[in-house]
Amino acid sequence: MKTVQISLNSIDKVKSFVNAITQFEFDFDLISGRYVIDAKSIMGIFSLDLSKPIDLAIHTEANLDEIMEVLKPYLV
Repeated sequence: MKTVQISLNSIDKVKSFVNAITQFEFDFDLISGRYVIDAKSIMGIFSLDLSKPIDLAIHTEANLDEIMEVLKPYLV
């Protein structure tokens, strides 16, 4: 598992982020304080405070280079 910080500070960023990670079969969780949300859930993401960076937990060791390339626009 790898954890990175991302920023999803606009509706368009949230939509493009969800579209980008749904191409992977692995699990992704967003962690904000005591909340853990499925990162592939748009409704779940909008329940978080998006004004500050959020931790993204990537539950795989495979394809990390490819995943990190897709995540570049969202990394803090």
